[in-house]
Amino acid sequence: MTTHAPLQAAVFDLDGLMFNTEELYHEVGGQMLQRRGKQLTDDLLAKMMGRQSHEALQIMIDWHDLDATAAELEDETDVIFGEILETRLQPMPGLESLLDFLEKQNIPKAIATSSRRPFAVTMLGKYDMQNRFQFLLTAEDIELGKPNPQIYLTAAERLQLTPSQMMVLEDSGNGCKAAVDSGSYAVAVLANHNREQSFPGAQLVADSLGDPRIRAAFGSV
Repeated sequence: MTTHAPLQAAVFDLDGLMFNTEELYHEVGGQMLQRRGKQLTDDLLAKMMGRQSHEALQIMIDWHDLDATAAELEDETDVIFGEILETRLQPMPGLESLLDFLEKQNIPKAIATSSRRPFAVTMLGKYDMQNRFQFLLTAEDIELGKPNPQIYLTAAERLQLTPSQMMVLEDSGNGCKAAVDSGSYAVAVLANHNREQSFPGAQLVADSLGDPRIRAAFGSV
């Protein structure tokens, strides 16, 4: 097992970790499949979670043998999601207090998400959060999406740290695997949408972003 100490930075996933987008995606995906006489099951959702948009939608297409391309479903997703984003997007419990803690401790923060950049910027802008992070890595910045560790290795390089000096907070099995395989201190954060998933290799499975064990891992509470 990789030795971790001391932790010097925190890297956040975005969807389902910082914001309640997984429940919104469930609704969006459900609407798209309902139009085609299909259902979005928990098994399908678990396979899609944490992946880049085009990869997740291709999984949906293959799963249900849909007569559509990933690009077509991506456009459809953008339309439906845009209709509910303004009124339904909410930060996940404990996010604000964790950001405040990290800032008081002068611990650098970054975001590494499978989302496309325009979408990520829109979400962060709704709560004026992007300027609280050193940088934002998105699907456009990498060639290999989660569960490949490339995005977290890139984050460590940008932070000028070894991966073992970096905490990664994730909510999906695919994302957690990427964090573990990068050698980072992987924290899986539980929520309603992922309590049935497993997170092998995670250093910590936290109850929420407000779990005091997250702060304790930085040597202070």
